[in-house]
Amino acid sequence: MDKRQNDVTPEELYSQFITECEKSYSAEELAKIKLAYNNALKAHSAQFRYSGQPYIVHPLAVADILLKLGMDAESIEAALLHDTVEDTDITLDDIKKDFGADVANLVDGVTKLGKIPLSTKEEQQAENVRKMLLAMSEDIRVIIIKLADRLHNMRTLDYMYPQKRRDKALETLEIYAPLAHRLGIRNVKEELEDLAIRFLDPIAYEDISRKIAEMGKSGSEFLEQTRQKIEQRVSKIVSDARIDARIKSTHGIYRKMYMQNKSFNEIYDIYAIRIIVGTVGECYNCLGLIHDMYKPLPGRFKDYISTPKKNMYQSLHTTVIGKEGIPFEVQIRTREMHRTAEYGVAAHWKYKLGINGKTNMEERLAWVRQLLEEQQEAGDVRELVSAIKSDLVPDDTFVFTPKGDVITIPYGATVIDFAYAIHTAVGNKMIGAKVDGRIVPLDYQVKTGQIVEILTSSQQGKGPSRDWLNIAKTSSARTKIRSWFKNERRDENIVEGKAEIDREFRKNFIRLTDEEYTKFIENLARHQHCASVDDFYATIGYGGISLIRLMPYIKDEYNKNYKKQEAQLVKQTRKTGVSNDGVTVKGVDNVLVKLSKCCNPLPGDDIIGFITRGHGVSVHKRDCQNVPKNLADVPEPERWIEVSWNASAKQEFRAALQITGLSRIGLMADLSMQLAAMRVNINDISTREIKDGRSLLNMSITVQNLEHLNSVIQRLEKIDGILSVERQGF
Repeated sequence: MDKRQNDVTPEELYSQFITECEKSYSAEELAKIKLAYNNALKAHSAQFRYSGQPYIVHPLAVADILLKLGMDAESIEAALLHDTVEDTDITLDDIKKDFGADVANLVDGVTKLGKIPLSTKEEQQAENVRKMLLAMSEDIRVIIIKLADRLHNMRTLDYMYPQKRRDKALETLEIYAPLAHRLGIRNVKEELEDLAIRFLDPIAYEDISRKIAEMGKSGSEFLEQTRQKIEQRVSKIVSDARIDARIKSTHGIYRKMYMQNKSFNEIYDIYAIRIIVGTVGECYNCLGLIHDMYKPLPGRFKDYISTPKKNMYQSLHTTVIGKEGIPFEVQIRTREMHRTAEYGVAAHWKYKLGINGKTNMEERLAWVRQLLEEQQEAGDVRELVSAIKSDLVPDDTFVFTPKGDVITIPYGATVIDFAYAIHTAVGNKMIGAKVDGRIVPLDYQVKTGQIVEILTSSQQGKGPSRDWLNIAKTSSARTKIRSWFKNERRDENIVEGKAEIDREFRKNFIRLTDEEYTKFIENLARHQHCASVDDFYATIGYGGISLIRLMPYIKDEYNKNYKKQEAQLVKQTRKTGVSNDGVTVKGVDNVLVKLSKCCNPLPGDDIIGFITRGHGVSVHKRDCQNVPKNLADVPEPERWIEVSWNASAKQEFRAALQITGLSRIGLMADLSMQLAAMRVNINDISTREIKDGRSLLNMSITVQNLEHLNSVIQRLEKIDGILSVERQGF
C-alpha cells in the first residue's frame, strides 16, 4: 500500500492488503484478520476522516505498516480494531470474546484514557503516555502499534487545522520519534521526524528539500560511482557483501543545520555508503580497506560494535573524503546488526527471533520500567514526558570512567548526569569532577571519548545542591536529587516550599488574610494528595511538585473564590475613599490604611497604595520590591491607587534599622546614649555575632518622618566602631 492512498477505494486497499497477508500468515490467522477487518468496517461505517475518506482507511493503513514491519497476526488484528473501543460501541469484552485476551490487551494499551478531573492538557498527555508505557512494559507490541498509528496520522496531517497540525507534530517529535529511536525502528523514526519538521518549520523543510534536489543527478551519480568502486574492492575480501547508498534524512540535516548551527556544506554525512557483511571480523577488515581507499576525517570514527547504543544499535561509522573533495560516511555492520538497525525490536517478529527466549526482550525493555519507576518516585506524571524528551534523544555520548568502564548518557548531559549514571551514592556524594585530568565546573557537558573522574566527599550529611536540579539534563539524575532532598532534608524542604509559595503569591498578586491563606493552602494540599500542609510544603521544597505548573490552577481557584469580593472592595473604595494615619487616599474617606511592613514607608517617601481584601489600602514605597515597575503590565492595574502623606496629621512612625559594627565593649551603650540624646524611642533591639569580629544589630525606633530618620542614621554612623547603618523593612 502506498503512502498516498486518497485516490484508492477502501475495497482496493483491502484487496491489496489481504494479498500481502496471504504470503505471511496461516489460514487460521488470515481468518481472524478478515474477521477483525469486517468488525472494524461495520463499527466505523458512519465515520469519516478529515480528508473525507471512510474511517476504515486509517486502521487498514496502520495494519499495513505493521505488516511491512513483519509483525505477528495478533498485532494486525489489534491494529484493525485499535480505534473501536475509543470511538464506537465495541467493548474490550467483545474483542476478548472474539479474538482472545492478548488482542484485547493490545487494543486497551493503545486506547487513550478518558478525561481526568481537574487535569490540564499536559497532564492528560502525560497520563496517556504513562498508560501506554505500562502496557508496553507487559507487551512491547503496544508501542509498535501506537507508532504505526501515529505514522499514518502524520502522513495525513495536511487535512487537520493548522494548530492541531503543529500540536501533533510537536508531540510526535518529542515523544513518538524518540520512542521509535529507542526501540531501534529506524525507518519509522526517520519518517516521523521528517513529517514533524515539515509542519513545525515548513520554511526550513523546503530549504533543505530544495538543497537536496539541487544535488540531484550529480549527487546520485557520485553515490553510485562510489558504491561501485567500494563494491569492487570489498568483493575481493568478502564475497557475499552487500553495498547500499543513501542520502541523509531531512530531519537529520535539519538538526545539524538549525540546532548545531552548521551550514549545508559543513554536514559531512549527507552521503552515506553502507557495507553489510557476515561477521564482526569482516567489519573491521572492511574498515581497514575503506581507510586505505579514502582519507579518514579526524574525530569522525565511531565504534558502535564494541560499544552498542542503548537501543542495541551496532555498526562502525567513519567519515572519509576522496579525490572529488566530497566527504561521505561509511557504515559497516553484520547482517544481524543490520536487521536490528532497521527493525529494532520488531525484528523479533519479522525474523522469528522472539521464540529464542524472553530474556533478551526483558533486557531490552528494562529502560521502560526504569522510566516508570523514576516517574513514580518523582510523583509528577509529567516527569515521564520530560524523561522521554531528555533521556531518549537520538545521540548518545560514550564516556569512560578512570577504570575504563563505558557509561552511556544522552548528548548534552553534564558531569552531574554522569555521576548519577554511575550510581546514586556517587552522585549524592559528588563535590566536583575532572575531565581528562582537568577540574571542570558541574555544568560541564561531557563529550564522547572523554575520561571523567567524579570527586566525592565522605563527610556525613554532605549531599547535592538544589541548583543541581537546574543543571542536570536527564530526568533520572533529577529524580535521584529530588529523592535525596525528600528523604534527608524534610525541615529544610518545608521552609523552602513555603518561601517559594509566598514568592509566587506576591508575584501573582494573590493576597489573602491569615485565615484565608490557611484554608487556601489546605485545599491545595488536598488537591495534590498530600496528607498535610507540611507535606505539601516539603514536596514543593524538594521539587516533587512543580509550583510553576501548579500556578494556573492556583490562580483559577483564587479568582473563583476571592476575586468577586476584591472587585467589590475596589468598587467601594473608588466610591467612598478615606484619609487617616497620616495618609490620604485620593478622593476618598473612611477606609482602613495600613503601612506595609515589607518596605515600612515614612512621611517623605514617594508612596503608592494597593487595595487589598480585608486590609483596606496597603501603602508601599514606590521603589518597594513588591510594586511593579510598570503598572500597565500587571493584572488589575486599577487596584494600584494614588495616595499621599497628610501634612496636617501629627503622627509617629516605626522605622527598622540594621547596624553593622565592630564587636567591642560599650558599643550598645554608646548607641543607646546617642538615641536618648536625640529623644528617639527604642521599641526593640536584637544583636548577634557575625564573622570577622563584627556584630549585627537590628532595632526598631520611633521617628516623625524620613528627614528625621536620615538625621538619626547620620548621627549613629559617627559612633566609633559603627561600619554601616541601613534602613530595613519589618
